[in-house]
Amino acid sequence: MRKAPSFDSQFEAADALVSTLRADAAACAAFIEDFARKGAQSDDEAILAQRDRFQAFATARLGFDGLLGEMVAGLDRMTAEVSADMDSFRGLTARERLTGWFSRQRMWRLHRQRVHEAPVIERLLDLLSKSNAITGLVSGHREFALACHKAAESDVVTIVEQRGRLVGAIDIARLRMKEMKAKALTRQGRIGLYGGRAEWERMEEERRALEAEAEKIAEEELKMRDESQRREGFITMFQEFVDALNSQIGLCNALLRKLSIGTEERLIIYQAQVDTDVPGSKAKITQQRYPHIAGPISLFERGMLVPQDIGLRKAAADAAFGKKFAAFAESHDATDAPIIDLTQRSSRFRLRFARF
Repeated sequence: MRKAPSFDSQFEAADALVSTLRADAAACAAFIEDFARKGAQSDDEAILAQRDRFQAFATARLGFDGLLGEMVAGLDRMTAEVSADMDSFRGLTARERLTGWFSRQRMWRLHRQRVHEAPVIERLLDLLSKSNAITGLVSGHREFALACHKAAESDVVTIVEQRGRLVGAIDIARLRMKEMKAKALTRQGRIGLYGGRAEWERMEEERRALEAEAEKIAEEELKMRDESQRREGFITMFQEFVDALNSQIGLCNALLRKLSIGTEERLIIYQAQVDTDVPGSKAKITQQRYPHIAGPISLFERGMLVPQDIGLRKAAADAAFGKKFAAFAESHDATDAPIIDLTQRSSRFRLRFARF
């Protein structure tokens, strides 16, 4: 079975991919802007290159989205592992209980040694660093996607309006063409019925002029129709690009909500492991050290994180994550990441031991 890649390797891949993704998106948005200004009259080879650029963006986007989903799901799994270790510290092992029948002091010394040797605090701080890193990546990409989406959407609206005016011009041209042909037929019907030869020649000349005008209008109408069809194909491609950006914004919103709740949960686990009332116990967790997750840390610093308050929000964030990342929904179950309840003590601590 293939070993799952580490979070660090996934983050490096996502960080490299997001640069490519933004470069492709910026180039696509620039092409749309140019098209809105002058219709981007280019040769077929240049147009195919642009289509390849749009396809490259779509491919990079899928890869980037997958990496983000896998990393966030991985963070929750690692949090669940730390939480499970925390639960094991609430009770005593069989060896510790057996030792307790002879020496309570030795029993608790063994327990403290086991807890001390488990690097829970270091693991929690590492998880907070990972949360800070991926939150910064997601929030930065969200800001880029918002700006790019706004500009591209405005240009697409302009292009659609231009095509609307072109379709209107085509309809007018068709009406004029019908009108010219009708007048030509009328002139043809009158030739030989009225006046002398000079009059007939004049009407024949008018008929030919009307037919020539109708043919000219027909040629213009054909060119406009071809341009309309060409623009329709580009509009479809541009709209797919704008929709993809909008989808990424929604995806980033879901991820940021999930990451925020996950950070709160990790801070709650930290509170359960460390006596945060002791001076200096919060020194390792500050907004300056973790600027991208400053919101939850602000609550942590003010002692406003309560386990019972995040249950419903966590469930909603997990549900939104599951909709956006169906591939990770099964392994990303809310039951996988229990919340530490600071208001309850494990019943295993209520055992009575003889004093020696």
